Amino acid sequence: MNVVSIVGARPEFVQVAVLSRALRRDHTEILIHTGQHYDVAMSERFFEQLGIAQPDLDLGVGGISTSAQVGEMLRKLAGVIEPLDADLVIVRGDTNSTLAGGLVAKHLLLPLVHVEAGMRSHDRTMPEEINRVTVDHLADLNLTTDAAAVARLAAEGITGGVHVCGDVMYDAYLEARARPEPMLPAPVAEAVRTPFDLLTVHRSENVDDRVRLRAILDAFAAAPRPVLFPIHPRTRLRLGEFGLELPAEIVALEPLGYLEMLTLEARARTIFTDSGGVQREAYFAGVPCVTLRDRTEWTNTVDAGWNHLAGASTEAIRQYVYGTLAPPPDRPPLFGDGDAAERILAVLESDETRGIVAEARKVRAARR
Repeated sequence: MNVVSIVGARPEFVQVAVLSRALRRDHTEILIHTGQHYDVAMSERFFEQLGIAQPDLDLGVGGISTSAQVGEMLRKLAGVIEPLDADLVIVRGDTNSTLAGGLVAKHLLLPLVHVEAGMRSHDRTMPEEINRVTVDHLADLNLTTDAAAVARLAAEGITGGVHVCGDVMYDAYLEARARPEPMLPAPVAEAVRTPFDLLTVHRSENVDDRVRLRAILDAFAAAPRPVLFPIHPRTRLRLGEFGLELPAEIVALEPLGYLEMLTLEARARTIFTDSGGVQREAYFAGVPCVTLRDRTEWTNTVDAGWNHLAGASTEAIRQYVYGTLAPPPDRPPLFGDGDAAERILAVLESDETRGIVAEARKVRAARR
């Protein structure tokens, strides 16, 4: 089987690391990097650390507005995928790369597989929510992390081609944590010698809004411990544009690789983030998480008591900065058993998928 895999952002890099290895045992994978995360530390370092094969194609679409980015991805993806003898296209999560890849696959009459389907924040002001809803409804196969996602899809009328496979990010996490801890850059190694909190902020709802970004940063003024802040390139750009300075308690860091980030997450007292991937990694690590969003799609971590929504309210965030979050006594296996990649592979090699691929080939042949 010839599989086109589309990636463009951090969580997708992590997921593809494990799934590509499983796919490439018996199938051909064409890996396309859209370039959505164009910074070396956000992209190339992840490929190196996770042992991901270099992309067959890198479209270089990064550093522009959301609408322009999606439009350019559509144009470039259509041009490179159409000549390929592809059987299906795999997209992941909720990024602009996910949306563009899904649209192009269906325009080209190729079967579409959505990994990490069925997640919902129920906030249609978020680009990520629009992306995930759209792709779920386009996909021929929706592969979910848990049964709750299956129920959400069913509520929207999506019942065929839905399978619970677990979370490939958990597969990758278990593999990474079994490796020796990486050498941390000197400033980071020094900073983690004492108790610290960890902060990440990159979503457009926060960093493109000066008021929200300022409110989040203000919450850490006079914090009782250092707050380590690996700054996403988009966030750094906005800080400069808005003329915002970081409180003295925030320790600004360059973007970190995957392994270094996992080390910081494991050692942190509390993780403050607006990242869906980091919310899950906090849960994997057993570290309390405060989500800097009004809603989250990872409601299972909130229900389990490990994740707390604070939005961009300075006062709400301060309560967690100054307070102590006592971890719940239990941390149930919300994301599978670490075998999601093999479960996904089993679905892709099933009679159901072979039937979908064969039918799509007939339709394409009839349209020529």
